[in-house]
Amino acid sequence: MMAEKQPPAVFIMGPTASGKTALSIKLAQQWNGEIISVDSAMVYRGMDIGTAKPTLAERCGIPHHLIDILDPAETFSTGQFKALALQKMAEITAQGKIPILVGGTMLYFNVLLNGLAELPEADSVIRQRLDQLLAEQGVHALHQRLAEIDPEAAARIHPNDPQRIQRALEVYEISGRPISDFFKQQMSAIPYTIWNVKLVPPDRKILHDRIARRFDSMLKEGLVEEVRRLFVRGDLNVSLPAIRAVGYRQVWSYLQGDMDYDVMREKGIIATRQLAKRQFTWLRKLDVGKSFDSDDDFLVQKVGHYIDLS
Repeated sequence: MMAEKQPPAVFIMGPTASGKTALSIKLAQQWNGEIISVDSAMVYRGMDIGTAKPTLAERCGIPHHLIDILDPAETFSTGQFKALALQKMAEITAQGKIPILVGGTMLYFNVLLNGLAELPEADSVIRQRLDQLLAEQGVHALHQRLAEIDPEAAARIHPNDPQRIQRALEVYEISGRPISDFFKQQMSAIPYTIWNVKLVPPDRKILHDRIARRFDSMLKEGLVEEVRRLFVRGDLNVSLPAIRAVGYRQVWSYLQGDMDYDVMREKGIIATRQLAKRQFTWLRKLDVGKSFDSDDDFLVQKVGHYIDLS
């Protein structure tokens, strides 16, 4: 008995400033598709310029999902993303359309492709104690502690990522098991035939120059004013994921008087380049699909030739 054919879905992933949005819109126009954002910052309302969120005009009438769904004061977990993405994919497929998932938050792609570990629920008492340790000892001390109890997780989690370091330590304190053990047990394939498209700029220097130009363009478009509107609210701070987003964190520090404008600009560009480097690392780890030269003049045609929607 032949297995029932699974509906197709397209994943477009790549580093920041590699042209993912433009490609996804062209493909959605060709294939009667709808776009699901795979971006941990575009989910927030009022964060448009710094996230390079496509404007209504740029969306060309193509429905976009998982954009502007949260206030910056809220948090958004990987599990929440997976649940909402699968829900939207099912709705799009039910309409006879193609779900096209596009973005640069590689952790979100990973959870769709490889499943999500069933981790213990957060413990407010333990989290409060870890927050205190973070304030007193700093993030590198917490990372060193993680390296002692879970070398695999410490190697995977960046030393300057306090949120994930604290979560790994919290899981260990709650369960007595390294978080790596939970990830080894994760599983669950999603019910789609996935076509993975990886956009890879051929020249890192060109990408770095493009990142610098784009950050300067964001500043000219009003990034500082955008962050200032969040800053003056009074209920937001740098512990929130929204404010820690690349670009926003640096402008926030500038508004606090921690650095001057030129240093903020330089740090914003550097942070964006570091983000791109991490995204490249994820692309190599996600050993799926096919890589394409993001600057290829015939990119749309080549991607279309690769994907078989029949």
